[in-house]
Amino acid sequence: MSVDMGLQGPHVTSLHIYPVKGLHGLAPASAMLSPWGMEGDRRWMVVTPDNRFLTQRTCRDMALVAPIPTAEGLVLTRAGVQPCPVRCPDQTALLLTVTVWKDQVQARDAGEEAAGWLTRVLGRPCRLVWMHRPELARIRMLGEAEHPVSFADGYPLLLANTASLEALNDRLPAGQAIPMSRFRANIVISSNQAWAEDSWRRLCIGGNVVVRVVAPCSRCVVTSIDQNTAQVPNPKEPLATLASFRRTSGGVMFAQNAVVEKSGLISVGDRVEVLEEGPSNLLDNQNKTA
Repeated sequence: MSVDMGLQGPHVTSLHIYPVKGLHGLAPASAMLSPWGMEGDRRWMVVTPDNRFLTQRTCRDMALVAPIPTAEGLVLTRAGVQPCPVRCPDQTALLLTVTVWKDQVQARDAGEEAAGWLTRVLGRPCRLVWMHRPELARIRMLGEAEHPVSFADGYPLLLANTASLEALNDRLPAGQAIPMSRFRANIVISSNQAWAEDSWRRLCIGGNVVVRVVAPCSRCVVTSIDQNTAQVPNPKEPLATLASFRRTSGGVMFAQNAVVEKSGLISVGDRVEVLEEGPSNLLDNQNKTA
């Protein structure tokens, strides 16, 4: 769900959760923020036979699989394929050590039915696992403190700014504007200033929830994948254009990673108040040769 209510000042224009890392996302009207991120976001993950995480970087068809949350777990769906209901694994389920980048994480195996279904629809051997203790399973040092993180790449939250997407689209080749879905953000904020997020440090959302911006997000080839078709309209974009003016020593940047300082419920339309600002965090590691 997204909204443009004619609101004055920055506000939440859409929210996004990705129940299974790398699969299609959902856009709820409201979401609870917990220390490890949005409730229901990336608690599940597809892994290869050696228990490493699988994403659209190497399997574009993951974009075509839509997980639908249920009271018992979720239902895996893909057009033209019989859906696969999956229950959250109980304490008797096989406990696996799975890898997300350099992190080793304990997760419970979701069983043979889910593994077989995903293997068939994705065309490669894989299994589904569930993070049963998000408050303990993956603790990372982010900024100056430790924070629990889901199966997200590295941070609990990703924030994006609509004005920055408009500025990027203005630079892209004619007819090749892209939607925000390519960046798979959790919270999309409507702002009238492009790249304002680079200077945000702490935000209050909806008058109660507080998040801290930690670092810009380095982008990869997933940004070239249409999230509705799994096709790649132009394999060079948007990374080539972003690299022309958003490259740092850490990569090509779009959107900002954040942690949760004060948990609570947020909703589409909520006002976003900038509590603290600073210099652009892209300047910290700017690549002078870019």
